Amino acid sequence: MKVHEYQAKGILARSGVPIPKGRVVGNPEDAYHAARELGGRVVIKAQVHAGGRGKAGGIQLAQTPEEAEAKAGRMLGSSLVTYQTGGRGVVVKRVLVEEVVPLLRELYLGAVLDRALSRVVVMASTEGGVEIEETATRSPEKIFKEWADPFIGLADFQTRRLAMRLSSDRAIIRQLAGVISGVYAAFLANDASMVEINPLVITDDGRVMALDAKMSFDDSALYRRADVAQMRDPAEEDSLEEEARTQGLSFVRLDGNIGCVVNGAGLAMATMDIVKYFGGSPANFLDIGGSSSPEKVLAAMRVLLADPRVKTVLFNIFGGITRCDDVATGMVQALREIGTPLPVVVRLTGTNEEEGRRILQEVGLEVGSSMEEAVKKAVAKAAEQGGTI
Repeated sequence: MKVHEYQAKGILARSGVPIPKGRVVGNPEDAYHAARELGGRVVIKAQVHAGGRGKAGGIQLAQTPEEAEAKAGRMLGSSLVTYQTGGRGVVVKRVLVEEVVPLLRELYLGAVLDRALSRVVVMASTEGGVEIEETATRSPEKIFKEWADPFIGLADFQTRRLAMRLSSDRAIIRQLAGVISGVYAAFLANDASMVEINPLVITDDGRVMALDAKMSFDDSALYRRADVAQMRDPAEEDSLEEEARTQGLSFVRLDGNIGCVVNGAGLAMATMDIVKYFGGSPANFLDIGGSSSPEKVLAAMRVLLADPRVKTVLFNIFGGITRCDDVATGMVQALREIGTPLPVVVRLTGTNEEEGRRILQEVGLEVGSSMEEAVKKAVAKAAEQGGTI
């Protein structure tokens, strides 16, 4: 789950990270009053879940409250298209009106889970204001890392070591060390999966401040983070992913044209791999779970059929806990209730496999004898429907 910039800054501020003065507004008149309170000269920042806002016109400088009102008015309700929206416009519903901070230097600071080492890694760089991926490609030696011990956390010497990589000024080093500790504390306290401050700035009067902030959180931990969960903005999320989440499905939309319905995350990953291996392109990751009812299969079909890019539906079911006849019943029910003009290819193996195959064959659905055969058929049928191999 992602949150908006102003929400991420609020979380970081509670952990002692300095942030600029600002106010979130939803109409031009409030932007005017906010600018007056902040001294007149402000930055108007669109609050959307996408990077690259500046290049898309989502970050603008206003010299007066009147200009702030006018620019907020043009920004609010507009459709912002950035490199992270995949060509899809995101409607701006809120803007952050923020004080102008006099910059001396721009830095980068972030924290993420290093899954290979099962530790949180805190990263810092003197190359702030640009994408960290660009820095990693162009100048990897300028990215400094410290891994937190799972038992004792991020030690003071590690925060100081990172801080000294970023500055030689003792006063700045002390502030940077405090910010680094605050970022790590916010990461742990909120079950975050990513924290990023880009840029983290040093002002011309010697202050360290988070000028921008991004945070995302582990969805599986939201049950114990009610304060974080209430920050979710469904309007900013993929509508199909939101619908799948409400139905208890694990679903991520991708760019392909073969809709995959699988029971089990490992099998889902393997299915996407073999689809790619045989020249196809998966349209999604969709795990219906280990004890799926016909109703859940029906919900999965509704989600897939709502995606216009899907040209073929591939079911790959291994029946352990999941009964193959339950899945087959769900597929038949889905076809009867909502229908589909798309070809459906099924691979059923495991518990009650024979009964499941019989149910599907009675309604004319194509059943592959193996995973390889089913995937090859799905790829071929997607090509026939206008997809590419």
